[in-house]
Amino acid sequence: MLLPGWLNSDPDHWQSRWERQFGYQRVEQADWTWPRRGDWMARLDEVLLASEEPAVLVAHSLGCQLVASWAEHSQHHARVRGALLVAPPDTEAEHMPPQLHNWRPIRRPRLPFPAIAVLSSDDPYCAPERGAQMAADWGAELVLIGPRGHINSESGLADWPEGQALLAQLRA
Repeated sequence: MLLPGWLNSDPDHWQSRWERQFGYQRVEQADWTWPRRGDWMARLDEVLLASEEPAVLVAHSLGCQLVASWAEHSQHHARVRGALLVAPPDTEAEHMPPQLHNWRPIRRPRLPFPAIAVLSSDDPYCAPERGAQMAADWGAELVLIGPRGHINSESGLADWPEGQALLAQLRA
């Protein structure tokens, strides 16, 4: 189940490519421009409850913050087998756009399911040490992939087979 971040994932983003190539379900949000944490959490609960199988969440950017926030409040943890958390943003950073201020403070509960956090060394939305601390707080295995920006369509990942390998680890 794909959880895009703020403004959704564009057609060249690895999430969109995975959706087309593998048929993964994207969780659509009512408002991608001014994301409200509570609304996004309620939507994730709704989609998970409608699914017959437990899901592996594949989150990018603000989608990672969604997973942490949802896990802190939802009673439906058994519907999630694991989470791939790619490029979590530091929504507490001063340079974050005002549309994301609603995502402060960052939720840091230990996740009740296995997780892998993937970080870039030059992500403009999160310093590596902040991302590593979030991963540690969430109990996620940390994977550093070097200088790949925000790990999005501008990162040159195409279908990102390395990400698929990480996802396979979570499914195993």
